[in-house]
Amino acid sequence: MKRLFSVFFVVLLFSSIALMGCGKSNSKTSSAVSTNAAADDPTTGSITINPALPTGGQILSKGPHGETAVPASTLKLTEADIAKIKKGHYKAALVMHYAGNDWATAQIAGLKATFKRMGIDVIAVTDAQFKAEKQVSDIETVLAKKPDIIVSIPVDAVSTADAYKKAAEAGVKLVFMDNAPNGLQAGKDYVSVVSADNYGNGVAAADIMAKQLGGKGNVGVVYHDADFFVTKQRTDAFEQTIKEKYPNIKIVARGGISSPNDGEKVASGMLTKNPNLDGIFAVWDVPAEGVLAAARTAGKQKLVITTCDLGTNVALDIAQNGLIKGLGAQLPYDQGISEAILAGYSLLGKQAPAYVAVPPLSVTRDNILKSWKLVYHTNAPDTIQNAAK
Repeated sequence: MKRLFSVFFVVLLFSSIALMGCGKSNSKTSSAVSTNAAADDPTTGSITINPALPTGGQILSKGPHGETAVPASTLKLTEADIAKIKKGHYKAALVMHYAGNDWATAQIAGLKATFKRMGIDVIAVTDAQFKAEKQVSDIETVLAKKPDIIVSIPVDAVSTADAYKKAAEAGVKLVFMDNAPNGLQAGKDYVSVVSADNYGNGVAAADIMAKQLGGKGNVGVVYHDADFFVTKQRTDAFEQTIKEKYPNIKIVARGGISSPNDGEKVASGMLTKNPNLDGIFAVWDVPAEGVLAAARTAGKQKLVITTCDLGTNVALDIAQNGLIKGLGAQLPYDQGISEAILAGYSLLGKQAPAYVAVPPLSVTRDNILKSWKLVYHTNAPDTIQNAAK
């Protein structure tokens, strides 16, 4: 398992690099997150996630230990709660696995803006650069600053567990993103895990595929060849939705990737063996870029591609009415808000759910600009806006 978790996070490292654009273009220049994130939120009133987000749908994802998800829309800190928290003059640290991509930047912005509302001082933001040993060192360094709260995502759920356990034993309130370290228990060692509804995003990608294909055709699946519940949920959701909901669409090819750079190679092989493919689902946006490249090379100008995660490059192709027709998007800024609220629950002694999920967001060309605003709390880059027009 340790090797598999390490593989996943190495994959994410390359994903974040690829997300910054083709070649060496930099996603930070796209202003994915407002530099004044607190200005996006009211300075008075209760704290919740964005009320403009889709509501009413069932959260389909399960937690890392099979927990039923509680919707993030149910979380709330009242003005009275906020006033009590402010009296504590608490300190928080954000211990990231990696802090150099749009997803991490948006999470950090949401956390900082919400903690500011709560009167909580963010005393450290660390970047483990996907190295478990560095994250362990980061935790030790942060503990010396005596934080009351640590919000973190483990680089490796096994090798970092002892360090997080030490923090819990020191009385630090732990809130996790996406996954929990091995051996730690919700309600005892940590407050909660907050994630996107990855299963729901996989369903969204399947529904978009089916609509684009008119409910019939042959499709391939580019999946993540690692035992990690986040990406597995996406693929399971896509495949199950196609099989159960769209009987005239057949999944005729599957190919696994261990690195996002494998997307083009796997898709090329898939298209060579199955020249009549009508569509391909890729498990997240960076491999989808590889699928797009493979389709262009093969001259497949009518291939339908769907994926998960709203990265800059896939958003641009959607806006240009390219081969990528849509995706299910995570909402990292609101995930950060949710994590901060749950930290507040722990400070107030309020019971917190073990697993919380932010709703899925179905993104197509029709709503690409609105979706970017919802995901990143800022307007889309000019390139995407111009393409959408």
